[in-house]
Amino acid sequence: MPQTESDSLRTPPTTPASLPAPRAWAVVLTACAGQFLVVLDVSVVNVALPSMRTDLGLSALGLQWVLNAYAIAFAGFMLLGGRASDLYGRKAMFLLGLGLFTAASVAGGLAQEGWQLVAARAVQGLGAAVLSPATLTLITAAVPAGAARTRAIGTWTAVGAAGGAAGGFVGGVLVDLLSWRWVLLINVPVGVLVLVAALLWLRESRTGAGRRLDLPGAVLVTAGLATLAYGIVQTEEAGWTAPATLLTLLGGLALLGVFVVVEARTAEPLMRLSIFRTRAVSAANVAILLCGSSSFGMWFFMTTYAQSVLAYTPLQAGLALVPSSLSVVIGSKLAPHLMPAVGARNLAVIGALVGAAGFAWQSTLTADGTFLGTILGPGILMMAGLGLATTPLAALATSSAAPSDAGLVSGLVNTSRTMGGALGLAVLSTIAAAATPAVTSGAPDPSSLVPGYAMAFRVATGVLIGAAALMLLWLPKPARTMARRG
Repeated sequence: MPQTESDSLRTPPTTPASLPAPRAWAVVLTACAGQFLVVLDVSVVNVALPSMRTDLGLSALGLQWVLNAYAIAFAGFMLLGGRASDLYGRKAMFLLGLGLFTAASVAGGLAQEGWQLVAARAVQGLGAAVLSPATLTLITAAVPAGAARTRAIGTWTAVGAAGGAAGGFVGGVLVDLLSWRWVLLINVPVGVLVLVAALLWLRESRTGAGRRLDLPGAVLVTAGLATLAYGIVQTEEAGWTAPATLLTLLGGLALLGVFVVVEARTAEPLMRLSIFRTRAVSAANVAILLCGSSSFGMWFFMTTYAQSVLAYTPLQAGLALVPSSLSVVIGSKLAPHLMPAVGARNLAVIGALVGAAGFAWQSTLTADGTFLGTILGPGILMMAGLGLATTPLAALATSSAAPSDAGLVSGLVNTSRTMGGALGLAVLSTIAAAATPAVTSGAPDPSSLVPGYAMAFRVATGVLIGAAALMLLWLPKPARTMARRG
């Protein structure tokens, strides 16, 4: 009998293999702590870049790669990490990824040369790609399907969003009070603590016993996503029409095309293409990509606007964004309570429109903007809306997947968000640069940055409105949502 959207998200627990209720909270806590760490490191180094440049003698391109090395490795290896968690065990991959991430944080914090820091960031990204898909899969395996799982996914979404949001604040505090090295070294004691909790509280599970990892598929999709991500981040310096950029982007797309052909002909593929026949999985991932493209850019532009235009210190800029950080957490935690009454699809649309209203407000920023009118008000709307949207999208995607594909779907969700962020930041940065008046002589006036920032926020507004329209047209309607297993 067909299930409705609400039924698929409220199914009572039927599997005896799920963790007992008293321990489910421990699994959620541990998994969310791991997710917080890896998302935090996407943005925590932003305010530390000037200090890194002075201490290590990094060039402007070197500074860019401190950010990009992490993002490329994170996005490129995500699907491989998701499938590995299905085949070799969610707990094992969680421990491996967190151990690699923590060790790389030590290496980065102690780096004496610029290349050592960039290499450590790349290894951090690899560890994050192994760890992150396992976090969501551990939660969905520990908490039975229904309202409890939806609340757990809401917590996971909130913690992940808060990690990205808290990066500026945490980085500002550490740089002001200690040094830039502590934006990396702080991961070590926290990582060790989470490793101990994982050893004590997590239960091993896998669904691919007897199957082998599709190595050709893994190499192709990882190389394709990494090449595509490399091309995207290069656009900020070289532009979208530069031959090197175009060749890199086309090369990444070609590798992904070959991956699709190989997967269609492989007996045990890394990613069954039939999974995309499930509308909820396909539509939710595209929507998550679009929302991620806006949210990553928001944190970057808000941080630089506060420091470069309003002359905030790193710590002041971090504190100014705390309300926005809290609003995304509140939005993500409210979503599970609103979904039964509103519906997952409708709530995602409402969240995207609320976020679009915040971006539209933010696009009115000026060189002499106030905290209340250009940071607090629009920031709360932007992030609360995205928090409301992302939780139902993640719930729809994961609840529509077969248990054997749980790790893969979790990897897809994380890949969509990370790739969306990398693509969105590159596109919005290019648009902002094009809309910024050229400086003829002397140092640029900080107010000259405002038109570019305003244009970036206007474009992000349009992206979110488009995402809302896409969700209305593509996501299954509440009465027709099927718990399909593609």
